[in-house]
Amino acid sequence: MTDALFSPLTIAGISHHTASVAEMEEVRFGDESEFLTRAGEWFKGVVLLQTCNRIEIIVHGGSDLLTEFLVTEDRTCWTFWENSSALVHLLDLASGLDSMVIGEDQILGQLRKALALSEELGVADPLLSLCINKAIHTGSQARRMSGINRGAVSIGSAAVLLAEEQLGSLAGRHILVIGSGEMGVLVTQALAAKRLSAIYVANRTFDRAKRLAEKVDGTAVLMADLYRYLTMSDVVICCTAAPHPVIREDELREALKGRSWPLDRRTQPLLIVDIAQPRDVEDGVRKISGVCLFTIDDLRKVNDETAQFRKEAAMEVRSYLDQELQQFTRLFNRKAADEVLASLHTWAESIRVRERDRADSRIQACDEHVREVIDDLSRVLTRKLLADVTLTIRGYAERGEIIRAEELVGAITRGCDPCSRKQE
Repeated sequence: MTDALFSPLTIAGISHHTASVAEMEEVRFGDESEFLTRAGEWFKGVVLLQTCNRIEIIVHGGSDLLTEFLVTEDRTCWTFWENSSALVHLLDLASGLDSMVIGEDQILGQLRKALALSEELGVADPLLSLCINKAIHTGSQARRMSGINRGAVSIGSAAVLLAEEQLGSLAGRHILVIGSGEMGVLVTQALAAKRLSAIYVANRTFDRAKRLAEKVDGTAVLMADLYRYLTMSDVVICCTAAPHPVIREDELREALKGRSWPLDRRTQPLLIVDIAQPRDVEDGVRKISGVCLFTIDDLRKVNDETAQFRKEAAMEVRSYLDQELQQFTRLFNRKAADEVLASLHTWAESIRVRERDRADSRIQACDEHVREVIDDLSRVLTRKLLADVTLTIRGYAERGEIIRAEELVGAITRGCDPCSRKQE
């Protein structure tokens, strides 16, 4: 078996490995549905994965075409993975080996969500659906087998660890969480055991803020009251999906005027951790005296006590993924062969229908029952005649013998000599 793929698969990515938060913001796609719709006109299938620290475009198509498409989108500076390398990268993603926090589980849900959106829009073909689902299954198995996610933290809980590291302890502190989506849930869960004096949850949809706040005995906050509660907090963790900043320099500066202690001109310190992508906090906030702003870039420096364990577990996962790659390649190629087989069966069906109709016309006074018998007989014969060659073509595909499979189909449908190509 070779590692060749029967059909082209390409991934273009940018992540925390190679880019800062600001650089990722420049290439992020604001409206994912619109992007997928445009990309669907270029590729047989496309999936877009956008998280707080990575953007991945997965397409059923070649790298040249994807490069050309991204130029039309005015997006550059991508890393590309093609064919077998793309399968390896996809397995690394799903297993958490490529995550900022090795082994984190959140990527699995993010992959499911990305695939669901593509399927909803009709731009995820069967081959990409197989790839994403296989990667998710393998990633789940890798975690169960190795325990790599034991003690692993999400980006949300890493933000809490960063705040705790900066302040020494969060006990008795007032914390404001802005955003009640998946990341907001992870943040509040991490805060629940920190013996806080108060936890506030703000969200554009108040009912969602209320539901999340109730789970941690917190207080839901209207976005209209955001700056008032912000001045009452020691730590603010931002994780909304807003396309624009929700904390602006001028408004925060004005709000903090009432934060100074009586008879003291100094502003009471405020720690802000922005893990949103795009960012929730204007960068100019850093210039405000007494405010410390941290972003995803700073989370890379969080001291993780379980790093050594996960490093050892990652080696075990790598070995497992190397074994799974062979099966993944076989599954991919078997599915990719469907397109070639479809042309073969379409060709055979056209002949079947033509000869069936000829037979019908030659039988005098042919009633409907006889027509049905002739039709059934022709279907069965066609299916049985193609059974062995179908298995042979699938076998070639699974082994990555692309040319042999295509030559065999050509020999049947067009009378091409499969040996002629070798003789040229």
